Amino acid sequence: MVIQQTPGVYREDVFPARRAALPTGVAAFLGQTSGGAAGQPVRLTRFAQLAEAFGPPLAERYLAAAVEGFFSNGGRECLVVPLDSSAGADPEEALDGGLAALAVRQDLDLVCAPDLHAVAQSLDQALRMQSAVLRHCGAQGDRFALLDAVPASGLSEVLSQRNGLDASSGDGGANGALYYPWLRPQGGRFVPPCGHIAGVVARCDQRTGVHKAPANEELLGVVDLEVGLTDAEQALLNPVGINALRAFPGRGIRVWGARTLSRNAAWTYISVRRLFLTAARWIEVNLADAAFEPHDTRLWNRITRELTTYFEGLFAAGALKGRSAAEAFFVKCDGATNPPEVRETGRVVTVIGLAPAVPNEFVVVRIIHGAGGVGGLDAVGPSQS
Repeated sequence: MVIQQTPGVYREDVFPARRAALPTGVAAFLGQTSGGAAGQPVRLTRFAQLAEAFGPPLAERYLAAAVEGFFSNGGRECLVVPLDSSAGADPEEALDGGLAALAVRQDLDLVCAPDLHAVAQSLDQALRMQSAVLRHCGAQGDRFALLDAVPASGLSEVLSQRNGLDASSGDGGANGALYYPWLRPQGGRFVPPCGHIAGVVARCDQRTGVHKAPANEELLGVVDLEVGLTDAEQALLNPVGINALRAFPGRGIRVWGARTLSRNAAWTYISVRRLFLTAARWIEVNLADAAFEPHDTRLWNRITRELTTYFEGLFAAGALKGRSAAEAFFVKCDGATNPPEVRETGRVVTVIGLAPAVPNEFVVVRIIHGAGGVGGLDAVGPSQS
């Protein structure tokens, strides 16, 4: 600090520190390892650290392939949670222990369990375990599950799996997505896709933001799919929220779906759901210091100002739709949302409305034929079907 010696008015330029960006695309992988303490998450920033922390991968498990796929597709950091793999350990109890270890963490927003189908003793148990992951994400309210289809399954099997998840998890499907089929990395066997998908999600987050649908993205390091899907076959999967992986000549193997498992139309798309989950995380982190402040107009103005600044940034990034910020969102924190009876309970209520940008899933091209030939070409999207 400069000590002034002469009385007067002095100008100082002050540049407030910018809030740190909220990390997204950070995946937690739950699986079996040959070493490490069960239920103790370890942070990795490169694939080689997996063997350094947990020893060589187990031959009949898929954790290592999932983590490698994550980093090879753009992931930068992840958590690995070893599950109890001792003789006689119950797979469901082991998974519950790993999820409990993640419940206290706030430094992740994706959850994957690549070994789930390998350790489950039946399809019913696999569905119960996947539903437990969905319920965990719903209860935490800040993370999203990437689930794998049953290996070597046909259309009827994966549709049955999807219906089973509905029956066992309810609307917990809003916080999860299902991917089909399994994929084969170069020089390897067929493996569950969740790790590669998590890497694609992280890549989209880094390049654009959580509002970018993680679809029409190439799966790097993948040479084959367990099932080659046609348009007609995907037409049975897409409407019920099963995201297909497709091979296209000259374009590689791509993620060709971006839907959640929710039956609620408001949560159809992964990008929309993750936008709201990320906004909730931001509010929890950045408005925590507003607790115990005097409940008056100054607090209302502060909350309104900080939220407006954050949502204006989302609008500028293309996460919200509308011709102006006023059409894209609103923030209301005043006497109407905080009448005396609310203030007396020690609560401050803010009402927020967001208009999320929806993925352009279907592009319809209309060729209009007039008397003299082609009358015009009109590309319209999105269109629902």
